[in-house]
Amino acid sequence: MTPDIIIRGERVVTTAGVHPASIHVCDGVIAAIKAHNEVPGECPVFDAGRSVIMPGLVDTHVHINEPGRTNWEGFETATRAAAAGGVTTLVDMPLNSIPATTTRESLEAKIAAAKGHCWVDVGFWGGVVPGNTSQLRRLWDAGVLGFKCFLIHSGVDEFCHVAEVDLETALAELTALGAVLIVHAEVPGPIDEALRKQAAGAASDPRRYSTFLESRPREAENEAVALLMRLLQRLARGVRGTPHAGPWVHVVHHSSADALPLLRKARADGLPITAETCPHYLRFAAEEIPDGATEFKCCPPIRERENRELLWAALSEGLIEMVVSDHSPCPPELKLREFGDFMRAWGGISSLQLRLPVMWTEAQRRGYGLRELAKWLCSAPAGLVRLRDHKGSISPGCDADLVVWNPEASFRVDSATLHHRHKLTPYAGEVLSGIVETTFLRGRKIYDGGQFPAGPIGAMLKRGNP
Repeated sequence: MTPDIIIRGERVVTTAGVHPASIHVCDGVIAAIKAHNEVPGECPVFDAGRSVIMPGLVDTHVHINEPGRTNWEGFETATRAAAAGGVTTLVDMPLNSIPATTTRESLEAKIAAAKGHCWVDVGFWGGVVPGNTSQLRRLWDAGVLGFKCFLIHSGVDEFCHVAEVDLETALAELTALGAVLIVHAEVPGPIDEALRKQAAGAASDPRRYSTFLESRPREAENEAVALLMRLLQRLARGVRGTPHAGPWVHVVHHSSADALPLLRKARADGLPITAETCPHYLRFAAEEIPDGATEFKCCPPIRERENRELLWAALSEGLIEMVVSDHSPCPPELKLREFGDFMRAWGGISSLQLRLPVMWTEAQRRGYGLRELAKWLCSAPAGLVRLRDHKGSISPGCDADLVVWNPEASFRVDSATLHHRHKLTPYAGEVLSGIVETTFLRGRKIYDGGQFPAGPIGAMLKRGNP
């Protein structure tokens, strides 16, 4: 069969390594990977030259906020930013949209809002909140790729956090479904105690980042991970009489290096628990955040320099398996930048378009290469949502989702060039390495040198029907 297009380059990142190759694309799927010069004369060719060709990035942690808070973000703006950043697959969080994605009807409302407005492929997480256990199977049957819960207040009242009893009930149902549960792993106790101490002591300056950092201690994450381990052990024994079976739990946006030994023990014990972290935890350090710079606020918080390097070591080890954006935007006024009040500002970082250059900048400083980058940003997130047969890899049978980028070029982040709805980001002014040149979705250009030639051709991804 003559390919519809051949995309070739001298540095193609596949599971076999980084090497010259030609990618033969038929009907939007990679039909074959052949030698660089193995190109039929009658076939259109895109030649990347020395630019890197990597799988399109997969981002499984994105808050798009539509419907209901579309003035915060939206499918059109978020997916354009994704395409410009080399991201070809997103999975949308069940909050902060209104309604939250906790019923089948709310999922259908979200899909209706998304259709015809997405430049990349989009899947959906369902939500676990107190009292919606009866909805979980309905959401699963409707095609969600997994479920999300919070162990602490989520920041919005329409997505309530779960207590241990709620979590145990939900996990039993998700085990029967075979679904993954992703967890915002902070518990309230240590945070409440930290806030009490701050209130009882000398007045803390809300403009100082250290004040906010002290209010979200590592113990909140550490205790949450310990809780998840206890539940997994208990449920696994109830399911099959062995601690090696049971539900799959994934810790999102992990930031506390103190909890890494717990995760390591869970891995050694065979417990099905995995973890991710985010670019901001791997780029920034608490000691360097200026007073009043509320664009850096997120939960869990950016921690100290030493903590950052331990997260890098865990990523290298494979204990932390992937890096996703946790793009969580809001209107600039909610960041209270004019007051610089870390304690009252909205917690979330806008970064969807910048994950590739941020990670490449920091990875190469530490001696990591293109294969590690592709694993952390592409194949591992695809595996989390069970799309690895279709996404996150340059392999025959996978969708021809590709990003072409120049790893030697650098740029200074200019907020005006970002396609997120709102431009406030802690990355403004940062010098980063790696410029995205062209993004392909199923063999079609969706981003090319600042332009979006294909229009919103993104598909709605559902479980079992990628």
